[in-house]
Amino acid sequence: MSLYHPTNLRCCTSSASASPNGRSTIAENRNAAVLSFEGTKNRIKKMFNKVELSVSSYDTAWVAMIPSLNSPQNPFFPECLNWLLDNQLSDGSWGLSHHDPLFIKDAILSTLASVLALKRWNVGQEQINKGLYFVESNLASATDDKQHSPIGFDIILPAMIEYATSLDLNFPIEPAKLDAVVHNRELKLKRAWERNSEGDKAYLAYILEGMGNLQDWEMAKKYQRKNGSLFNSPSATAAAFTNFKNGGCLKYLCSVLEKFGNAVPTVYPLDIYARLCMVDSLERLGIDRHFREEIKTVLDETYRCWLLEDENIFLDSVTCAMAFRILRLNGYDVSSEPLTQFSEDHIFNYLGGHMKDISTILELYRASQFIIHPNESILEKQNFWTSHFLKQELSNGSIRADKLNKYIGQEVTEALKFPFYANLERLSSRKAIEHYNIDSTRILKTSYSSLNIRNEYFLKLAVEDFNTCQSIQQTELQILARWIVENKLDELNFARQKLAYCYFSAAATLFAPELYDARISWAKNGVLTTVVDDFFDVGGSEEELLNLIQLVEKWDVNVTVECCSENVKIIFLALHGAISDIGAQASMWQGRDVKYHIIEIWLDLLKSMLKEAEWLKHKSTPTMDEYMTNGYVSFALGPIVLPALYLVGPKLSEEVVRHSEFHNLYKLMSTGGRLLNDIHSFKRESEEGKLNAVSLAMIQSNGNATEEECIKGMKSVISSKRRELLRLVLQEKGCVVPRACKDLFWKMSKVLHLFYAKDDGFTSHEMANAVNAVIRDPLLLTES
Repeated sequence: MSLYHPTNLRCCTSSASASPNGRSTIAENRNAAVLSFEGTKNRIKKMFNKVELSVSSYDTAWVAMIPSLNSPQNPFFPECLNWLLDNQLSDGSWGLSHHDPLFIKDAILSTLASVLALKRWNVGQEQINKGLYFVESNLASATDDKQHSPIGFDIILPAMIEYATSLDLNFPIEPAKLDAVVHNRELKLKRAWERNSEGDKAYLAYILEGMGNLQDWEMAKKYQRKNGSLFNSPSATAAAFTNFKNGGCLKYLCSVLEKFGNAVPTVYPLDIYARLCMVDSLERLGIDRHFREEIKTVLDETYRCWLLEDENIFLDSVTCAMAFRILRLNGYDVSSEPLTQFSEDHIFNYLGGHMKDISTILELYRASQFIIHPNESILEKQNFWTSHFLKQELSNGSIRADKLNKYIGQEVTEALKFPFYANLERLSSRKAIEHYNIDSTRILKTSYSSLNIRNEYFLKLAVEDFNTCQSIQQTELQILARWIVENKLDELNFARQKLAYCYFSAAATLFAPELYDARISWAKNGVLTTVVDDFFDVGGSEEELLNLIQLVEKWDVNVTVECCSENVKIIFLALHGAISDIGAQASMWQGRDVKYHIIEIWLDLLKSMLKEAEWLKHKSTPTMDEYMTNGYVSFALGPIVLPALYLVGPKLSEEVVRHSEFHNLYKLMSTGGRLLNDIHSFKRESEEGKLNAVSLAMIQSNGNATEEECIKGMKSVISSKRRELLRLVLQEKGCVVPRACKDLFWKMSKVLHLFYAKDDGFTSHEMANAVNAVIRDPLLLTES
């Protein structure tokens, strides 16, 4: 499927020559687009109320084969038998409709299980014949390695063939081929028994219906869950009840049928996983802000289950990793301890190694990046082995796209190249949209699907939302370009022209349309800090630097008289205008005058830059502490981030902005940025005779530390500061700074890690592509 070409909701003004009918058409089209957008939103909201899960012919057949306790010649669940009679597909098979060519093994298992159930109770001879014909026609696929293989296929299929023989079914298979598949089954079982590992034991219990008379309840019952099932699998639970008459198994099966009517799914319950998939998809696609209440309800319930150590979370690696990552990201206090069980050995061996798929390991890798405490070695170990495995699979070409994982290769590449702390929301959302597969089909012992996991509506809304925001941002960029010309900033020959990058950093993180004021503030101050940095670095004399600071201190001045040069005049007037405009907007948001705090922020920056200029002029060598105390301010993030905090919604009192937590967030963000900058600018600044953190570290080591050693140490500090910053951002209890404001510190940290990602291959060409992807190039996705 793909996606369609969405309507951009641009703000249009009619020209004088536009006809009334033309204006009417524009308005009608805009209204229709809005209605479509709202309709898609409402459809998605309804999905939160109920998890839709496909039923399984395969599992329903095994339940249908259970004999009545009081009348063994009759089925215990006749409704399941009737369902099979009513749901054979036109080609004679059972299973999900519209078989994919790579799902023939799945169709063979579902069809043969259904045939066995009908034959077990001697009903539906016509359906049996059609089913056997389908199996016979497709049996060659049973040995095709290119086919998607359901878990346990090589053991379950021969067991079912043997059962068919015992029921006197005329099974269409040559004796030689039958001997081959039976022999293969015996070899696999022998290896599993010889290894006798926990993973092998779990695997054999999971495919209990394929074990025949080899079933061992003592081995299997240790995997029985609180709801009475084995692995939440109706087929395995049905086999257990048939052979061992366990009351818990029966209670589970009855509860599933009560939920689904006359058929069962291949896994149940799946609610926690499916709803987490919804939240994850909406967050990845960048449309989660439209569903805040619904998402909070899901996360509150997931957190409650986490605290209760719900086995539907803790016994499944993907669900546990996803729950941990999403809960921690959304400020819930969750320990990484439950992830201990999903070690490399466990993943590679559990259920016969069937959990060792790329998607599972990618999810564990994503979770492993959310380290916020100094003692989370669990996550560090997990990060090491998952990243190593994914890199290895990429390098040897083992990751191949298929129906289930259409874009898995790109997802792995992007995840490794740009970890979550260096991936900007709108940039990652675009990639997620482009790599989104609407097919929700998954495969365990048989295939299943759920609209809650993936669907076309998520994609439709994401494309519309992305292009609508981008259209607004293009207009804003034009406004900013005019502002630069109007303020003559383009006439300052010494200054770098970085508007596109400055605005990109705002548009890629503060993309919601209602955050217009915050984006404009962020971008304008980004441009101005670049100009001022260049002025203090190369463009201004000592007199001009001092003059600029004095003008800002006085604020209300006669520029004609008090500016010592045209450059000072241009810069001061641009600063004065921007600070006044931003201050006025911020005061409206805050309900109090905050302009003088913004002036104070700028003065702190100017004075710190002056100190660096004096160090350079006098060839002074500050201590590392002196350098960093000044350097985190001179890195110039204060004027960009701090005023924008006033423009994102929450009211910030004077007490909050003077609080140590507020300053600590700023210092952690800026310290990490300063060190990232100094590592990447070390060679250039050394040639220019300037000191930075790397050269100071080498000097203060008295020649005992090399450049590489100093940089390695600084990267460790950056990592530590980044984790501490994330912890403060995510922490809810005892905090005075609102989460919406704390997020801006983290967003800027991500901007910095992306901009300074050159060592990981992010070149200036890629940077330009990123700017275009977010601001300039609309999403025009066509059918694939």
